Amino acid sequence: MSRSVKKEALLEVAERLFYEHGFRGVGLKQIINEANVATMTLYNHFGSKDNLVEEVLKQREARYWSYLDSYVEMDSDSPFILAVEAHCRWLKEQSYQGDMFLRAIEDYAGTDNEIESIARGHKARLLQYFQRLAKKKGKDNKREIAYQLTLLLEGTTSMTTLIGAEKATEHSIAMARTIVRHTS
Repeated sequence: MSRSVKKEALLEVAERLFYEHGFRGVGLKQIINEANVATMTLYNHFGSKDNLVEEVLKQREARYWSYLDSYVEMDSDSPFILAVEAHCRWLKEQSYQGDMFLRAIEDYAGTDNEIESIARGHKARLLQYFQRLAKKKGKDNKREIAYQLTLLLEGTTSMTTLIGAEKATEHSIAMARTIVRHTS
């Protein structure tokens, strides 16, 4: 196994385990065993568990934005609805047990580290994303729209764990249409 393949295996296993069991519920030994790599391999790529968590979050965020960008057509009549639909699809496929970024904020809150900063930055970027969409669509109340849609997505993410992705998606899209209709 080459170095980059080993690093990718570590990241893949770590993300799955962190997602399934939480950041605090998974030790490096478990990650090393399931990735089938030597301990030194992990430390050669990541100096610590925190560094591994940081990289997992950065990689997941990059995939999230790539996913949204591939789905949302900025020039469509309503990129807002497309963004909500894309987020809901992401939940069904990648985040059906809750939000890894919120878990990171909860687990690392007040620890003054990069992990919490990465997770909070992801949430801030979602708000900025909707502000940019609103500006591009010529909306006067872009900040209000951004807050409403960001809150909608955050609520959808939470509700997915309670009522399932299908129902959460159905309600989320209906609410997004109402928001867009009332802000036009």
